[in-house]
Amino acid sequence: MNTKKAVRDDAAGSPRELRVWDLVVRVGHWTLVVAFATAWFTGEEERLVHIWSGYAVAAVVALRFVWGFVGTRHARFSDFVRGPRAVVAYLRGLATGNAPRSIGHNPAGGAMAIALLAALAITTVSGMMVYAIEENAGPLAGFASMTDSAPVLAPIVLQAHARNDDDDNHPEGSGEGSEEFWEEVHEFGANASLALIVLHVLGVLASSLAHRENLPRAMVTGMKRSNP
Repeated sequence: MNTKKAVRDDAAGSPRELRVWDLVVRVGHWTLVVAFATAWFTGEEERLVHIWSGYAVAAVVALRFVWGFVGTRHARFSDFVRGPRAVVAYLRGLATGNAPRSIGHNPAGGAMAIALLAALAITTVSGMMVYAIEENAGPLAGFASMTDSAPVLAPIVLQAHARNDDDDNHPEGSGEGSEEFWEEVHEFGANASLALIVLHVLGVLASSLAHRENLPRAMVTGMKRSNP
């Protein structure tokens, strides 16, 4: 693999820049932004739009997972996944104005990327399960039709509802119970994803100010300055 980075100097003598984010990372990032926003705002009304935007999110998440192992240097998980100590140390440094700058994801940004991918994966898979159970359609239709029983964790999720409404109309092992379980998981995943996105935006703004660089711009152009 060619590891040579694209470096650029402008005529005014601004700091040298190098290409950090490849096309897959950048297009995937902004596709997720548009697709998740579309899915969020069409969840109650535009069912077909909601479903296809969810598929788009799922496709990008799957591609990003693979790209995290075979992609360019700063796209790989090995480049930015750090332990809890490194994440906490970076956040403390950010609060005190001493956070070290990273060319790729900083430790907190790397942790957020993993958390977002996990939350979006939970959201899309559970959404496809709901669609499979309700309509016997979608990529998981065959899997859902293999069993009429609710998942093992369904009784735990449904127990709270049983206490609130004393509804005994469907047993824990029914298809209706399974659908309710996956709806709960889907709602949890979507809300968790939204919360993480808000934290992500705040973190990007804080890091941009701390390191005096425009991180959203870098995710558009792929370029970041090479000096500290």
